Amino acid sequence: MSYNIETKCVQSGYSPKNGEPRQMPIIQSTTFKYSTSDEMGRLFDLEAEGYFYTRLQNPTNDMVAAKICDMEGGAAAMLTSSGQAANFFAVFNICEAGDHFISASSIYGGTYNLFGVTMKKMGIECTFVDQTLPYEELAKYFRPNTKCVFGETLTNPTVNVLDFEKFARLAHDHGVPLIVDNTFATPINCRPIEHGADIVVHSTTKYMDGHGTHIGGCIVDSGNFDWMAHADKYPGLCTPDDSYHGITYAEKFGKGAYITKATAQLMRDLGCVQSPQNAFYLNLGLESLACRVRQHCSNAMKVAGYLKNNDRVAWVKYPGLEDDPEHAMAEKYMPNGTCGVLCFGLKGTREECNRFMDGLKLATIETHVADSHTCLLHPASHTHRQMSDEQLKEAGVAPDLIRFSCGLENADDIIADIGQALALI
Repeated sequence: MSYNIETKCVQSGYSPKNGEPRQMPIIQSTTFKYSTSDEMGRLFDLEAEGYFYTRLQNPTNDMVAAKICDMEGGAAAMLTSSGQAANFFAVFNICEAGDHFISASSIYGGTYNLFGVTMKKMGIECTFVDQTLPYEELAKYFRPNTKCVFGETLTNPTVNVLDFEKFARLAHDHGVPLIVDNTFATPINCRPIEHGADIVVHSTTKYMDGHGTHIGGCIVDSGNFDWMAHADKYPGLCTPDDSYHGITYAEKFGKGAYITKATAQLMRDLGCVQSPQNAFYLNLGLESLACRVRQHCSNAMKVAGYLKNNDRVAWVKYPGLEDDPEHAMAEKYMPNGTCGVLCFGLKGTREECNRFMDGLKLATIETHVADSHTCLLHPASHTHRQMSDEQLKEAGVAPDLIRFSCGLENADDIIADIGQALALI
């Protein structure tokens, strides 16, 4: 039976049998026992399914990954220790030293640094592009060694909308997969695979958890990209793996090849595993995700409308607003809403901006976003503090940009808090 997304949030991933726990169990064990040496050996050879060490796979983690996979409409999924680990694994699983990939430039700052600095040290080069450029201009950035294209459904912190149709065509015309970070929209408001994405990643730390209790990530593979059709580009998937007795992932595992390789190689060697306890917390958040996302979006629309009409506010960016330049594209890909995050700038100096933020009583200043508490951040003063105003503009982050994440409180209370703080300027 095919369920709606709200039902998948609650029911997918775990279906207890007669006499088993109604709630998803926490399998808090590092290892798993087998009766014979041969049984264990077959697991290490990837010839049998099962669990032998939690660094690679754990039943609780797999149940939660299966739920997210079902919500996104994918073929296979895995959890990671953080959203950063998910982004790294997603790209590194198909890139190696000497390779190149393309990413939209207006992405989360931590991901930008991962791609532009850390992975560069590993011999993997990333070209950052303006995602608003036309197809013909973007196509010029491809090289013979380009292995994938990366973007965010809704960019962090600038809340720009990715044009899936353009980016999917761009990637597929050049024989590479499109990887999309769907953290802000969540599968409640957008399912990138339906719009041509091949691989979807999440920082489950944000809306999926929703309560600021755990750090985690997830990778979902659509199973749609034909690796063998581009075997020369992806030897890691399409040629024998000597560390597993010559297994060729794309031939042996079909639609599960990409996730199997990421688990068997990257998680085995790098160990960025999510703990079963954190996976349990994540599942609790997922069960209420559909209800919460609607409230986040409703609050954000009201707050954005208030800010737009306040004479102390210089500008507001929220795709849900009808006069937002990307509203039509948001309606196309996210007709039920975008997210609870918006950004805006104040009329005044950085000092006045700080006075506004310090004056808030309900909203808190914190290095987080997208959970049940309303919070905000000024990138120029915090996450991007080392950059000059010119460098901030090059990164697509205006010096006066305030990222504001609407929580689950009553919208009138959030607006009243903003109003009293603006009065202090």
